[in-house]
Amino acid sequence: MKLRDRVAVVTGAGSGIGKSISLTFASEGCQVAVVDIDGARATQTRREIQEKNGRAVEFRADVSDPKSVENLAQSVLSQFERVHILVNNAAIQISKTVVDTTFEEWSRQMAVNVGGVFLCSRAFLPHLRQTSGAIINLSSVNAFFVEPACAGYCATKAAILGLTRAMAIDHGREGVRVHAICPGYIDAGLAEGYFQSQTDPARARAEAGRLHALGRIGRPEEVARLAVFLASDDASFMTGSPIIVDGGFGSGLPPRE
Repeated sequence: MKLRDRVAVVTGAGSGIGKSISLTFASEGCQVAVVDIDGARATQTRREIQEKNGRAVEFRADVSDPKSVENLAQSVLSQFERVHILVNNAAIQISKTVVDTTFEEWSRQMAVNVGGVFLCSRAFLPHLRQTSGAIINLSSVNAFFVEPACAGYCATKAAILGLTRAMAIDHGREGVRVHAICPGYIDAGLAEGYFQSQTDPARARAEAGRLHALGRIGRPEEVARLAVFLASDDASFMTGSPIIVDGGFGSGLPPRE
């Protein structure tokens, strides 16, 4: 087990990629602090981990709220005493252009997607220094390959890459590694919400698959296995770089006529 006896904090762990990372970490011997703004979803993830004989405790927190994150850190440390891994996964997506986006919508995306990475990293870094730990930030292929009508979301995911590099430089000598995972379309979480918002979800999913060189969208466990690698000693000489797991997103676009 690559993560035996380690403790991981995973935000947005109640669904999608965060849930898959939590389950996969637990299967690798990790104790998981399951964090979500939706307490019922966090409870469900914790139960699924325990049903497979894994170890987990759920916590409800809003990663955009400094006080909530401060309370989360205190609660996690009182429960586990040490933290080895932080996965900043919590995110929202508002599919609009700049013109159509309200200031409130812009601010909320920034607060959750970027502010959450900042607040959680700031809260747990003192403890990650003690364990020579790792931070894994969930960015997106949209940090590089921008799609229509998701300006705010793309901006936040690009910002996460800059913050990842900054933290890697600032805290590398302290033994902390910082990574960014950049997924393409994944059949869970935010992408699933997009598909379900379409008139024909099955068609939308198939069309998204055709945008990838592999001809399909990804599965959340395919991202989770990468997260295990980055959190483990196998990635001991990696830090600061974006790791793309996108099935060749953009390569599958049909040629222009």
